[in-house]
Amino acid sequence: MIKDKNSQKRASYHHGDLRSQLIDATRQLVEEKGPDNFSVSEACRRAGVSTAAPYKHFKDKTAMLREVAAAGMTRQSEQMLTELAPHPEGTLARIIALGRVYIRFAITEPGVFRLMFTWSGETEEDETLYALGDQKFSVVQLEVAKCLGRSEITDEDRQRAFMLWSFVHGLSFLSIDGKLSDGKMPADLETLLADIAQRVVPEAA
Repeated sequence: MIKDKNSQKRASYHHGDLRSQLIDATRQLVEEKGPDNFSVSEACRRAGVSTAAPYKHFKDKTAMLREVAAAGMTRQSEQMLTELAPHPEGTLARIIALGRVYIRFAITEPGVFRLMFTWSGETEEDETLYALGDQKFSVVQLEVAKCLGRSEITDEDRQRAFMLWSFVHGLSFLSIDGKLSDGKMPADLETLLADIAQRVVPEAA
């Protein structure tokens, strides 16, 4: 009877389930221990599979981490678009909303957020992650353009969007690194986001 149950359990790990279970386990461990302390063997224990199982779907440890990073970028992009929906187009409220959700993602998933920015871009797989990042950044660029009454993104829009992203990205890392405790924030988050948006895109204020 025990043998039959074990056989059924092993049979339940068909390809789709096994891959998703390993990705979930990898994501959990990245959050708990950080990307640098992740191990494939521990992910296998967490997923309840053999240490050989991951290599049916992933080339190596890096490939597993890259998959989690890509999924994180996709989730963040989806959250950004969702956050935009309630606000009228061409308003600063949309830019502020993008900053808010960007920082919220970092605070909610600090391990994955760090992982998303550890790639060198030296391989084709890394380039895929860079492309996902570019897609997110293009959302910011387009919102800046719309605030300035443009339907096409210009070099000026890209520069202003880069300034906004630099601020929000830096604030995200300061937050998850615990550098903003003990009253070190000069103002609350919403005030800071509104202030930087108004300074970078004053025409829309």
